[in-house]
Parts: sequence; C-alpha cells; structure tokens
Amino acid sequence: PFTMSGRKRKADDDQNYDRMSTSPNSSPTVANRPLPHSLPRRQAKRMRSNVSGRPLPLPRLLETLGEEDMRGLLHSICEQHPDIGAEVVATAPRPSVQSAISVLQRYEESLQGSFPFGNRQASDYAYNRVRQPLLDLLDAIKDFTPHFLPPNETQAMTSLNYLDAATHIIHGLPTWDTYQHNRHKEEAYDDMGRAWALVIREAAHRPGWMQLQYGGWEQKLAKHNEESGGRMQEAVNELRTSVGWGGEGSTMSPAAAQGDGGSIRQQLMSGTYGADLPVRVGPW
Repeated sequence: PFTMSGRKRKADDDQNYDRMSTSPNSSPTVANRPLPHSLPRRQAKRMRSNVSGRPLPLPRLLETLGEEDMRGLLHSICEQHPDIGAEVVATAPRPSVQSAISVLQRYEESLQGSFPFGNRQASDYAYNRVRQPLLDLLDAIKDFTPHFLPPNETQAMTSLNYLDAATHIIHGLPTWDTYQHNRHKEEAYDDMGRAWALVIREAAHRPGWMQLQYGGWEQKLAKHNEESGGRMQEAVNELRTSVGWGGEGSTMSPAAAQGDGGSIRQQLMSGTYGADLPVRVGPW
C-alpha cells in the first residue's frame, strides 16, 4: 500500500507539473487575472470665445485710412462739430514754411500736369483746360499767406522766407495770350507785394531789424520786383525807407549809406570811426 500511494502521489505531481508548464493563455491564474487599463488623461478646459462679426476698433480703423481719406474725414467732422474744429485749430502743430510750401508745390504740380499735350501753354485752349487747378493754387496761396504775416507770425525771417518761396511759385505761372486771363496772376502779385511791405514795415520797428540789410533781402526783393513787372515797387520802397541806415523811420536808403565812404556805417565796419575827430586836451 505504501508503494502504491507513493506512485499515486508521483503521478499527481507529474500532472500538476504538466499543467504549470503549459502556455499562460491556458493558465487559469493568468486567464482570470484582469488586464491593467490606462487611466483617462484629464483634458484642460478651454475658454470658448464667441465668433461673430464686429466693427474694427478705432485705432485699427484709422490705420487703414489713407492721407486723403483721413483729411476728408477730419474735415467732415469739424464741419459738423464746430467745437471740435476749434480744438483742432488750437492744438494742431503750427505749420512751418517748409510744410506750407510743400502743399503749394503739390498744387503747382497738379497745375503743370493739367496742361494739354502738344499745345501752347499760353493759348486760350490751354487756359480753359487748367483754369481750375490754377485757381486752386492761387486760393491756397491766399489762404497760407496771412498765416505768415504779423501779428500772427512774429518772426520776420519766417515771414520773409515764406514770401520769397511763394513769390517764386507765382513767377512760374504762365502769361496767357488773352490779357483778361492774366488778371489772376497780377492780383496775386499785388497781394504779395502788400504782404512784403507789411512784413518789412513791422520788422523795422522791432529789435534785429538790421538783419534785413545783411540777409540779401534788398537784392531778392529787387529781383522779384523785376520779374513781376514792377508790381512789388511798394515793398521795395518800404525796404529803402523803413530799413535804411539810421534805423526806424530813416529815409536814407541802404544804397546811399553804402556808397558814402565816410559814412558812419562804413567807418564802424572798418574800425576807423572817430579817426578824423579832433582830440581835445584839458578839462572838458
């Protein structure tokens, strides 16, 4: 019995060994074991933005406007709201001579570009073609000129520099075959001549008036008067009477002062003033 029981246990052991050595798929331990599952990733919550059409913000809208569009928009707003227009005038940067002349030059370029091709620029046909750009240029000169005159402009050199450049633009206007068409240019010369006279007259009553003598303005004004056909003679006379040597109100012309070799001015500049005066000795 002992031997038989030993054999039975051995057979049982062999069967258990065979079951353990089989594939894990057939193993009851592996088959009943649950497979691990990965935990679901927690997704971050996103803020949802409503997508809908809306107008551009004001700064972005202004970025899209061109120069002409911006100017037209501002002009329209100022016309509808005079108080805004007054604030713009009060706070806008003061136009310089360079900026004003640049505007006038653009009008001048528009005028030159309006002339018909292959036709004489002084003809009646050419005048009819360019009449509106011509009037636009002259109107701009009329508007800008008072801005650079006293009392609005207190610096005489600023006024003179503008008048010099604006007068050159008037020189460039055509002289038309028909006399009546030239009245616009002649009126512009008359207005410019009065403006020159006003600036010179006011400058003669202020400190620093002698810079008018040494800035070459007498020669510049004489040239303008010649090209305008004598329509600036009033300004030339004002320069000679108001700013002649002797100061304010003197009637001595600069030419007369320079021509006299023994004049006080010449002696001061040469360092010989008082050389011919007698030397007094003794008590005064």
